[in-house]
Amino acid sequence: MFKKLKFKQLAVLCFCLAVLFGASVQNYKYAQVERINELSSNSYINNEKIDPQDLFLESWLLVKQSYAEPHLNNQNWSRWKKRYANKIKDNDDAYVAINTMLASLDDPYSRLLSKEEFMEQSKSIESKMYGIGVNIASVSGKIYIVNVIKGSPADSFGLKQGDMLLSVDNHQIKGKSIFQVAQYIKGTLNETVTLVILRNGEKITKKVKRAEIKVKTVECKKLDKNTGYIHILSFIGNETPVEFISALDKVKDSKGLILDLRGNKGGLFQNAVFVSNLFLKNGDIVSVIGRDGMNSSYRVQESDFVYDKPLVVLVDGDSASASEIVSGALKDNNRAKIVGTKTFGKGVVQKIYALPNQMGMNLTIAKYLTPDGHDINEKGIEPDYEVTFTRDDLQKNFDRQLEFAKNLIAKQIK
Repeated sequence: MFKKLKFKQLAVLCFCLAVLFGASVQNYKYAQVERINELSSNSYINNEKIDPQDLFLESWLLVKQSYAEPHLNNQNWSRWKKRYANKIKDNDDAYVAINTMLASLDDPYSRLLSKEEFMEQSKSIESKMYGIGVNIASVSGKIYIVNVIKGSPADSFGLKQGDMLLSVDNHQIKGKSIFQVAQYIKGTLNETVTLVILRNGEKITKKVKRAEIKVKTVECKKLDKNTGYIHILSFIGNETPVEFISALDKVKDSKGLILDLRGNKGGLFQNAVFVSNLFLKNGDIVSVIGRDGMNSSYRVQESDFVYDKPLVVLVDGDSASASEIVSGALKDNNRAKIVGTKTFGKGVVQKIYALPNQMGMNLTIAKYLTPDGHDINEKGIEPDYEVTFTRDDLQKNFDRQLEFAKNLIAKQIK
């Protein structure tokens, strides 16, 4: 017999937002936004300590009872319990065993998170981190700074886009993964991190004091007097709804809007529902098919405010998950034209479980369909207008997709 499951759950799925508006965007009441914050709180990290063997057994049972596909990729799930019986001695053993077990589901989205990985994900949901304010990427095995957040310590101390990292606090970067390098950079608040960078062939040492970095997930501006532009970089933050309301308020007087979801790999399910609801007067937003085959439709909630002006959505191959929920809802309800390239194709929903020993698990619990019943998993959403970049566009820093969207909006306004 197993003990009662000890997992606390972040309910990223289980409620439908009641979108409450006053007479304008500025009068928006934040009751449901506060609920998102509450559900996504870092307090859900489970500090209970249990034996690593028990952690494995409880994880085994959780997957058996909750995974979206009850046949568990057509395998005898008991074999995993037998395989690791009395073989797990510490949390590292449990981490390897549980992730090996999850890998057998052939599901890239279900995985066990170590204490460090789970805390990192929790901070992402809270839209904050302790660090210096840079985004890094691996190019041909070398780690480069690809973005410096304005006003961050990195900005103040002169780090620049294109700087190549050679070492962080005497840790050599060569051969290290993005995650490892990020862990070197992030750390204790107000402590100094020493970076050696290569810039224009010259080695430069920078000592940067870490601070709390507020991560913005929404950017906006007016492209011209008639066209507003909102870029949602991610749906992961529990501040995303607040940021989006603020952005929409700033461009609400525009005659048309471009919503940019390019590069947005997804985030919280309820944030996608929230954003979709702001543009629709009625109809379905998304349908969720659970483990038992039950279909739960998330319908548009009636509100006093709906943005009903011309709308174009930009997408690309990195637009995934929550981005596809929004794109699918607006396309199937004939609310917006989709411009760009085919989206990624992630049509499944995960729930976040806080496990004992401060670990976590992202587990696929359902799949979703667009309002017209399309299963987009591993297929993506085809744009109404396919627009691709040329090599010349990239060399000239010309955004052909955005220019196409601007012309399309202008025609709709006329």
